[in-house]
Amino acid sequence: MRRITRRGFAVTALGAASALLTAGSAAPAAGAPRREMRGMWLATVANLDWPSSVRLTPADQQRELRALLDTAVARKLNTVFFQVRSTADALWPSPYEPWAQYLTGQQGRDPGWDPLDFAVREAHRRDLELHAWFNPYRVANHTDPGRLAAGHPARRHPRWVLPYGGKLYYNPGLPEVRAFVQDAMFDAVRRYPVDGAHFDDYFYPYPVAGGHFDDDAAFQEYGDSFESRDAWRRDNIDRLIQEMAGRLREENARAGRRLRFGVSPFAVWRNQGTDPQGSRTQAGVETYDDLYADTRRWVREGWLDYIVPQVYWPLGTKAADYAELVPWWARTVEGTGVDLYIGEALYKEGESQPVAWQDPAEISRHLTFARRYPQVGGHVYFSAKVVAKDPSGAMARVVRDHYGSAARA
Repeated sequence: MRRITRRGFAVTALGAASALLTAGSAAPAAGAPRREMRGMWLATVANLDWPSSVRLTPADQQRELRALLDTAVARKLNTVFFQVRSTADALWPSPYEPWAQYLTGQQGRDPGWDPLDFAVREAHRRDLELHAWFNPYRVANHTDPGRLAAGHPARRHPRWVLPYGGKLYYNPGLPEVRAFVQDAMFDAVRRYPVDGAHFDDYFYPYPVAGGHFDDDAAFQEYGDSFESRDAWRRDNIDRLIQEMAGRLREENARAGRRLRFGVSPFAVWRNQGTDPQGSRTQAGVETYDDLYADTRRWVREGWLDYIVPQVYWPLGTKAADYAELVPWWARTVEGTGVDLYIGEALYKEGESQPVAWQDPAEISRHLTFARRYPQVGGHVYFSAKVVAKDPSGAMARVVRDHYGSAARA
């Protein structure tokens, strides 16, 4: 896929029944609900959305960031998920990890300003929520520790790091790693008035053909009480989620805040062919089995405040139908108190396959379909640059059809 920070798979066949369901354009909404999540992901990894270049001055970077926030307001959105720690680095002066290379071109170089502080202030000035978006375990989009900033934790603790699929990752199986990444992320939450802490879909890395994530030594040291390595890996990620949730609840109680915790996973927990509790899908990736992320459990245990499954397929897709996954997630959150928002693949509009993406009304139809399910509290769009440029007009169509008035998150 083109996208750097999300994974999926290509499917081309359309289910006939669902295709009939989606025929025609979306009817304009009678009125937006009083509360509705309308969000966008603002990605900084590899300068995907912002800043557009590492050669920009701080003033130019600030101007670009303001423009993206202004775009959110113009599109009648109310929340920005701002990626502040994409590769074991920071968009604030962190005592744990170096400055992100995507600001200056050199990891560890002080950009001369504080992007997270600026983003929070500017977002709140526009009545936008800002959630700090973290990637817990990815260290680098290469495998050479020598390219990391001097003093980087991954260089000081080489035992913490594993290469896999052309990237470096912290090893989730080490308790000291789990504690460290929580400390590094929590630093931003504690120091800035962000409205949420947000993880994306990377936990254990997506499978790479022929690859081996070499956590053998950690499994031998810490996995004796588990029936399998898979169960041990899932427990490692469960602990990360549960512990982070607990720390955030404590911060809310201590400071009287309403800080929310959410995750945006790959949308298929398990296929029904693998587990009767799973969705009627035929996905090539299942988060439970391949990423060791038991997203269904996190909802049922109440560890999350919200979940944003990335339902990145059109209505009628045979292998993973939007019309199957949205109801599955609606049933999953029912009665849990966990809010459900749907992640939308705005960046795919205009792609040739599946053919549904060629129609700029496709995502508007998604919102029309999702409103059948009261458990769906809104939608989040990937990504900010596409929300702004809107080359196919798909975002303008969503605003016209569904966002007739402002809404609170």
